[in-house]
Amino acid sequence: MDERHALESIGAWLPAAGDDAAVVGTNVLTTDMLHASTDFPAGVNKYTAGWRSVGASLSDVAAMGAEAAAAVAVYAAPEFDERELSDFLAGASDVCQAVGAEYVGGDLDTHEEFTVSTTALGRVDSPVRRSGAMPGDRVFVTGTLGRSALALSLFEAGETNGSDGGGRNDDESDDSESDGRNGDEREDSTIERANDLFRFTPRVAAGVALGSHASAMMDISDGLARSLHQLATASDCGFEIESPLPIDDRLFERFDSGEARYRGTTFGEDFELLITVPESAIDAAEARSLPVEVTEVGRVVTEGISFDGEGLPDRGYTHG
Repeated sequence: MDERHALESIGAWLPAAGDDAAVVGTNVLTTDMLHASTDFPAGVNKYTAGWRSVGASLSDVAAMGAEAAAAVAVYAAPEFDERELSDFLAGASDVCQAVGAEYVGGDLDTHEEFTVSTTALGRVDSPVRRSGAMPGDRVFVTGTLGRSALALSLFEAGETNGSDGGGRNDDESDDSESDGRNGDEREDSTIERANDLFRFTPRVAAGVALGSHASAMMDISDGLARSLHQLATASDCGFEIESPLPIDDRLFERFDSGEARYRGTTFGEDFELLITVPESAIDAAEARSLPVEVTEVGRVVTEGISFDGEGLPDRGYTHG
């Protein structure tokens, strides 16, 4: 049984479960676990690991329309390296700072595989759940899709066997044919850019700004296609999605159009927000000043999930 089916099986025991975070009064609480073998490709440095693991939980807070307050993490590894631990804490602290939250500590443990467990806390008066989408609502996505898919392709191209890359700007050249550098330098540059791409900004500000207008919201951690199916199940509805989707242009530079579109909609791990907004709230939502671009991608219908008129299969990221 994989993670998805395990979650479905415990739904009867936890009827309040099913959203991106649990609601406790005016607080939202969420937890995640990430492993080296499934979540951190070879080449991911500990700064990126700290940023990404804590960021994943902060993204769940964002999906509830909540302000992020604090986060903690459990860091488990076969042994502890002072520099790696320091880098991890720096990444965890920096992603919290980026969304106005505070990294307040956690725990250490020995484990045969590098593993991180994170918990984030947020606050909201009226949380946005997955179950509120209604036919006629319009569908929006924040940011761009495929950033993590692009990062993975660069990690694989780097072939680092665990090299600890740093951080570089996203727009650095990927040309390794005639740049005057030796193979190791080109490899390091590729891994540095991959780490840059693998770090994302949790959409807390967008979630808060749009939360009062949205009928439903969730983060796109398992890919757009799977997230649409999950939202359709929660809201008992369907979706008609249309091109163009906000897929990162760099995927089309690296892959043919079909493969780029497939990776952009199914790879997941982008942690953007999928939002439905009633027609009556569109003007107010569009009037909000947002720190990220938001793209309309379709509308809510009574049943079925289609993309450009064809059925959209339930494909995406699954643990286990």
